[in-house]
Amino acid sequence: MDFRYLAIEGPLGLGKTALAERLGARLDATVVLDDAENPFLDAFYEGRPGAAFQTQLFFTLQRHRQQLALRQGDLFSQTVVADYLFDRDRIYAFMNLDDNELFIYQRLYDLLARDLAAPDVVVYLQTPTDLLRKRLKERARRQSEPRERQPGDEYLTELNEAYNHFFFHYTATPLLVVETSQFDLSWGDEALDDLLKQIQSMARGTRYYVPRTSGGA
Repeated sequence: MDFRYLAIEGPLGLGKTALAERLGARLDATVVLDDAENPFLDAFYEGRPGAAFQTQLFFTLQRHRQQLALRQGDLFSQTVVADYLFDRDRIYAFMNLDDNELFIYQRLYDLLARDLAAPDVVVYLQTPTDLLRKRLKERARRQSEPRERQPGDEYLTELNEAYNHFFFHYTATPLLVVETSQFDLSWGDEALDDLLKQIQSMARGTRYYVPRTSGGA
């Protein structure tokens, strides 16, 4: 496959941004990173009424603006690697919004999604929930994340299940599912080369891939 637009997805804590940057450097590609800044996040973590809806809408509009700028700027004449898929918004919306909020959100999402180009390939980083929880705790220690911004075990389990459900039924583009439970996610040269071979040999449908190296340089 001669791909121009690659999106990387998966729950938080699996190194999507690091992989996007590594692939971007290898392919001399434009790297598009999800902006985690959101003025409503603190209120969402505090559980304030309506904050989940505000947080969701802000992220959706922000990502739409970023994706639309790419298309209007004709950057897809180059290779683009993004560390998120616009469709991810629906995973979080269905988890965090009530029925009335979801009704409004879904109508807006359907309008916005029409404007955007679909990736040529999506890479989904997958891992068991217990290992995801361990990796997130290690990341939180390294980055000194505030406790209130660390997802609880129940939320994390629900999120990982929602991601697996979403991508089990995903058919919009070719999908490479990368099972990372035996992999250190550092994506050294050999591992990156092997991943690129998998991506470039993709056709329609879904392929499951277990990295065969530890990711050393």
